[in-house]
Amino acid sequence: MPPEPEEVQVRPGVEDDLTALTDLYNHYVRETAITFDTAPFTPQERLPWLLSHPVDGPYRLMVATDTGSRRILGYATSSPFRPKPAYATSVETTVYVAPDAGGRGIGTLLYKALFEALAGEGLHRACAGVTQPNDASTRLHERFGFRYVGTYREVGRKFDRWWDVAWYEKEL
Repeated sequence: MPPEPEEVQVRPGVEDDLTALTDLYNHYVRETAITFDTAPFTPQERLPWLLSHPVDGPYRLMVATDTGSRRILGYATSSPFRPKPAYATSVETTVYVAPDAGGRGIGTLLYKALFEALAGEGLHRACAGVTQPNDASTRLHERFGFRYVGTYREVGRKFDRWWDVAWYEKEL
């Protein structure tokens, strides 16, 4: 059953979230091709990632928690699209939802909060790569106005198979 909006709080991520965020991400590392990381991380290894997403600016980390248990249900980020200076007005966005929280609108709440936080940051474009197949992620991105721009074929190898990545973009 989907949570009522008041049952879920979306807020900026903080250092106290690091262990839970690492555990959530490691599920996707170990069990899926959604990320092309292949070895789980320790919280200490993920600390630079967390610190690269401050509470303001173009690179954000938004966390959804259950208001009762305060358990992390998912997170969304905006990160540098590419390291070269001319890309500074573009970000890559992503969403990870706890495996038992999928289909409950958590990704929608996270993206809504993320894009509201990014308004006024001088950004021009958001990009998102979606490992195929991933119908839920495709629907989420399309719901937020992302448009499909192309697929990189067999660009990732994980679990002894090749994976395609579909790319989407959205004007900010």
